[in-house]
Amino acid sequence: MKNISIFHNCYGCGTCAIICPIKIIEIKEYGGFYHPKVVNPSKCIECGLCLAVCSYNQKNVTKPSEAINIKAYSAWSENNETRQKCSSGGVGYEIGRYLINNGYKACAVRYNKGNSIAEHYIASNECEYRESIGSKYIPSFTYLGFSNINRKDKFLISGTPCQIDSIRRYIQKKHIEDNFVLLDFFCHGVPSMKMWRKYLKTLPDINENDSIVWRDKRNGWHDSWAISIKCEQGQSTKYKYYSSKSGGDIFYQMFLGHHCFAKACYEDCKYKQLASAADIRIGDLWGDKYKDDKSGVSGVIVFTSKGEKIINQINMHCEHEIPQTILAGQMLQCASKPISYYWCKLALATPLNLKIIAYIAKGLAFLERKIKL
Repeated sequence: MKNISIFHNCYGCGTCAIICPIKIIEIKEYGGFYHPKVVNPSKCIECGLCLAVCSYNQKNVTKPSEAINIKAYSAWSENNETRQKCSSGGVGYEIGRYLINNGYKACAVRYNKGNSIAEHYIASNECEYRESIGSKYIPSFTYLGFSNINRKDKFLISGTPCQIDSIRRYIQKKHIEDNFVLLDFFCHGVPSMKMWRKYLKTLPDINENDSIVWRDKRNGWHDSWAISIKCEQGQSTKYKYYSSKSGGDIFYQMFLGHHCFAKACYEDCKYKQLASAADIRIGDLWGDKYKDDKSGVSGVIVFTSKGEKIINQINMHCEHEIPQTILAGQMLQCASKPISYYWCKLALATPLNLKIIAYIAKGLAFLERKIKL
């Protein structure tokens, strides 16, 4: 059968579902990650479009039509409130705000508190776009957002590098590339939704007035691997919950320990360093140059003339860098699959408490290091 049913552990980007002309592909969660499923195989016309746009199906990363020599910058928003709320320097938000104010719509990611998922959605104005502020370190359900992409409007689409690679193939196949700006980021890996749901059980209840933040800067940018729940009460903000990596947070122990990523993150990620199908790539600019900065600095890589024009016009402080400065604090290779991966895959499917799972995963990681020594 000439369709995506040949894959069982793909990136789960969902682009195959939106290009299918007879709409027989659905995106479902299996084992804590999103995967496509051909729900009525007998109706498949074997057009091959789902495979043509599938970045998992290709060996190489798609190149934008107007690629230029790579340019690198350190940058941050000139708006202090934006810089404080965003995970690094606020450049991603400023890119979206600029494009929305210049006739674009934005397909970005927000956290849906009702369903406890990250989801792509369409923002038509700056107010709607604010919902996308901040990192969400769980898989995003792309289908609803991606299915609202059309030929007549202009769009900014942001997502993981594998999602953006498939979208680049999609817009090239549809001959609508000129209407799009694509934004990806330095991706660490995508952890299991099963782990996230277990983590939620350790948190206070989240209601409609609460916001959940994955990168809380209460103790500064360099200690912002912290999850918090904030209750907005008029002009004041009250913390209901705060837990940081430096304080032993179990979500970040699992995430940064690489214990429960999608299988493709270990074996099939081809997007490290400067490998990207986007116009612009962003991320935290870790490393020595800004080690004393407490507010947050974004590393920016520009791949196209379209991206360069945007960077030169948005509301931010910007300095030229060499690419190696931006890459200094990033993962340069795929995460190695630890022996704890197999334990976690089994344990996350049981009623076992996440604290116990994380404790055993940490012990297995220690044992693995000892064996390697």
